[in-house]
Amino acid sequence: MQTIYLIGFMGSGKSTIGVRLADKLGKSYVDTDEFIVNTSQQKIADIFKNFGEDTFRNYETKAIKEVSNYEVVSTGGGIVEKSDNLQIMKNNGLIVYLHASFDEISNRLEKDQTRPLWKSNDEEKLKLYRRRLSMYKQYADHIVHTDGKTVDDIIQEIENYIS
Repeated sequence: MQTIYLIGFMGSGKSTIGVRLADKLGKSYVDTDEFIVNTSQQKIADIFKNFGEDTFRNYETKAIKEVSNYEVVSTGGGIVEKSDNLQIMKNNGLIVYLHASFDEISNRLEKDQTRPLWKSNDEEKLKLYRRRLSMYKQYADHIVHTDGKTVDDIIQEIENYIS
């Protein structure tokens, strides 16, 4: 089985879906953000604060290369920011985009203070969402619209796609 890479904006459910999908399929799982935290021994917010977004994106590229042996991979929302990452994923598996509307994302992340790029004003958040939206759609092998769906519904749709 090819690696299933879950992409999507922050708060779209990649980690939640990834864990449950891997469990249901009996496959290995990794979250690239957790991988980066564990290997760098730093919180993502601290990496952004101390070294900047470019350094974090380099960590992401290193991580996406190192996790290619996992069968289900949840990525960070900005994984699409570097074309190298997209090429690695395309070469090693299937890319499933978990699409959540901006309103849904805003509701999910309303009280979340842990995401560096979500701390900006609403206009900047929407601009980032819109910019990444086209990249998610462009590189996805399959798009799952998640608004109003349960975790089980989403997993079933992914299972139907991969079988």
